[in-house]
Amino acid sequence: MSNAAPAPEQGRLRQMRQAYKITKRSDRNIGLILLLWFLVVGGVLGAASWFVFGRSSIIGLIASIVFGLLSGLLAALIVFGRRAERAAYAQVEGQAGAAAGALQMLRRGWDVKPAVAFTKNQDVVHRVVGRPGIILVGEGNPGRVRGLLAAEKKKHARVAGEAIPVIDVVVGNGEGEVKLTRLTRHVQKLPKKIKPGDQTALMNKLKALDAMRPAAPMPRGPMPTSTKGARRMMRG
Repeated sequence: MSNAAPAPEQGRLRQMRQAYKITKRSDRNIGLILLLWFLVVGGVLGAASWFVFGRSSIIGLIASIVFGLLSGLLAALIVFGRRAERAAYAQVEGQAGAAAGALQMLRRGWDVKPAVAFTKNQDVVHRVVGRPGIILVGEGNPGRVRGLLAAEKKKHARVAGEAIPVIDVVVGNGEGEVKLTRLTRHVQKLPKKIKPGDQTALMNKLKALDAMRPAAPMPRGPMPTSTKGARRMMRG
């Protein structure tokens, strides 16, 4: 007899429970907050639906109650997803590889390569290739990582050519830096400069550059897998 694989619903519930436990460590009031969102949104929308559609029949009343319950549940799930993401970032902020973990959460259409360059002091540059061009993301000591970024920017510009933008980003909380919690949004909002076909050709060019590099002695990224699973659920 073969072992039966767990049902997808059970796997998702397990991910939700793990994400809730992780979130509660840094957000102790998460349960009360979710309950309030459920009651307020569900109550308001359910009552509005009853006033508009449900006063004339029992079926309308039942439909209004169901609509209110589903609306409240959806609101609670959306709030939970955002707060779980915030808690996950708070746990890994300042750790080596935190930016790489955040970049791995980019959707399709982005090619992320962690640690294309690094130093013995754990200053690291990650690379993202997308429609904006090449985005080099540095994390570590701001003074040291800017020099590392400048050197990598020259290397990538020689390979990519003048038509492909090479953008550098420093992750941190200082002036001119991008906070870890805003990194993926910052990358996604960069203006699109190249076509999808050019992006594929660019990635092929970069393989030659990557082949000459040593392997990076760092983790793949510390973002909790349970929170990543919860975020996938929030996206549907």
